[in-house]
Amino acid sequence: MAALRILGVDPGLRCTGFGIIEVSQKGKEPEYVTSGTITTPFPAALAARIKVLHTGLTNIIERYQPQVMAIEIVFVNVNPQATLLLGQARGALLAAAVMHDLEVHEYTALQVKQAVVGHGHASKDQVQAMVMRLLKLTEAPRTDPADALACALRHAYGDSRVPVAAGGRRSTRWRSLPGCTGSSS
Repeated sequence: MAALRILGVDPGLRCTGFGIIEVSQKGKEPEYVTSGTITTPFPAALAARIKVLHTGLTNIIERYQPQVMAIEIVFVNVNPQATLLLGQARGALLAAAVMHDLEVHEYTALQVKQAVVGHGHASKDQVQAMVMRLLKLTEAPRTDPADALACALRHAYGDSRVPVAAGGRRSTRWRSLPGCTGSSS
């Protein structure tokens, strides 16, 4: 089996988390590739922010060449206007993926947390800790990249619950990309 690169995305209008992992063989632990955030200027017009998200994700896709994108599904918020705006941001991210022929899979936050932590009502801290452990990182990724990496892990493990990883730690080095900030190993 050839290596499969999975791009996980935690969509947000102000800050979108991304994380890329690679699965080289069935049954083998996923390898951390990179993670970070795409941040949009605030305050700025919606169109300008959408452009930053689309361009940022396009740059990441072109640089790291994932084959699959796993993206979190937008939940209906108490504020319908916020949900609508987040949906537009998510649409820009989906457009970047499909324009590069990525296979797209969508997961709810409940599905992601259940796969990575073991229950669907896990806290952000629990998700960060498990992502760090499963990918053998030396430090916990920030919240948005951790959620994106968790989404990628959910896809890598399918419907099965993620086994707890053991072993050494991988170094996490932060780097900046045009329109985004992140880390890679």
